[in-house]
Amino acid sequence: MINTDIYELQQEFKKRNYQWQPFHFVGIRSKINIKNQFNDTFILVNGSTLTYFSCTTTPGTYWLKNLFNPKGTAILKPNQYINTFGPGLHQGKYKAFVQIKPVEVYRDKNLNDIPEQTAIIDKGFFGINIHRANETMVSKLIDKWSAGCQVLNNPNAFKLLLAEAERSQQKEFTYTLLNEF
Repeated sequence: MINTDIYELQQEFKKRNYQWQPFHFVGIRSKINIKNQFNDTFILVNGSTLTYFSCTTTPGTYWLKNLFNPKGTAILKPNQYINTFGPGLHQGKYKAFVQIKPVEVYRDKNLNDIPEQTAIIDKGFFGINIHRANETMVSKLIDKWSAGCQVLNNPNAFKLLLAEAERSQQKEFTYTLLNEF
């Protein structure tokens, strides 16, 4: 997991002309692209408090080798997605943060198990959600848990994230995805 302090994170936002909001989510995609592993970082920014969670910002091996979309597997493009996620049900099953505005994704269709940021960029509604993996235990492998979604591997961490979001009383959430800096 990548640890950064609030000052470093705010500097990174300034450099990119991103908005810093009192309550928002940040994902940091690790430089070390370990196949099928939860090696990225999800940060809940609540005022001056940062809470870190383990996650993946890339799809698992299963979806990289078995295309869900003929254009290729979705890999969310690093960017700031303002008010792009709202409370809803992931796949109609459980509470999560669902995509409510268009996002940009890279399309990886070479069928190897390495998520690659390709030249193919697609924009639209793809069901790129922020959700959890297994309901009862910490997941070690991504596998089918992500076909492009941002996925926390610890169900208790995800419950905490949901509770904090509910406490915020926001109906839309900003998510900023950064490459490790």
